[in-house]
Formats: sequence, C-alpha cells, structure tokens
Amino acid sequence: MEQEPEHKINRKIRAPQVRLVGDNIESTGVYSLSEALRIADELELDLVEISPKADPPVCKIIDYSKFLYQQKKKQKEMKAKSVKVVVKEIRFGPQTDEHDFNFKLKHAEKFLKEGAKVKAFVFFKGRSILFKEQGEILLLKLATSLEDIGTVEQLPKLEGKRMIIYISPKRK
Repeated sequence: MEQEPEHKINRKIRAPQVRLVGDNIESTGVYSLSEALRIADELELDLVEISPKADPPVCKIIDYSKFLYQQKKKQKEMKAKSVKVVVKEIRFGPQTDEHDFNFKLKHAEKFLKEGAKVKAFVFFKGRSILFKEQGEILLLKLATSLEDIGTVEQLPKLEGKRMIIYISPKRK
C-alpha cells in the first residue's frame, strides 16, 4: 500500500484560490488555482501546497522531488545532531566494603568522563532492607566522591528493594 504524500501537489489541490510564494515567480499574491497551475507548467515545476490551513492555502512553485530530498536531508542532520544519553548502572550491596567501593568508584569516574550518566543503586536482599541508612550513606559517599566530575540529578530514593541515585557528567 502506497502512503499518501504529506503535501498536495498540482491537480490534487482543491482550493479555488491559492496564495503563491517562492523565489521563481515575479509577484507573490493570491491567484486562481488554474492560473497558479498554468504558471507552474510554464516553469516546468510543481505547484505544492505548503500551508493547507491558511486562508487561502499557501502554495509554492518548486521541484517537488528536490524539495522532498532537501527535507529528508534536514531531518537526517537534525537526528545526527541530537545527543544520545547512555546510562550506566553500578550496583552495590548495603554492606559493600572499602575496596569494592573504590573499585566501583573508578568505574563511575570512567563512565562520567565518557559522557554517560551513572545510575548507582544499592540492592537490598531479604532482611538487609533494615540497613536503609547504610545504603543511603554509601550512595551519598559516592556522590561526594564524584562531585568534581558529576552532578547529582536525583538524591537517593528507595524504590522497592533498590535505593537509587542518578549522577550526570558536568558540562564543560
């Protein structure tokens, strides 16, 4: 099934009058549809409805395939410019010792320097949920250790059996 084009072109335009704009016409203004089509034919270009909701609809005389190509090119450029955010996770237990903490701290530093966000969490198993304060202290200690290269996006928050903190890299 062929998809319907997003713009009405040439004979598909139904308005009795259209407002012509563009670089390749002598005078912009309101024309009858037949007159606008005649001008487009003379220039061997297409009459394209740009703004159908206007009164009268705004049309442009252009090469439609070239117009579509340029639109796709613009969308591709905008997509390339958008930033993809990577979130890296680091898991702790409530009883994490100093050596393991430092090991995971180095990983968090590396992730932040690469431009990724860090989602650090303490996972509570069984009765270890009793040590909520220890988990919070651990995450705050991580945040203060990373404060020179990252900013805390969300303070430690308990969600089910996990206490989570988000740290994003500092902007240069």
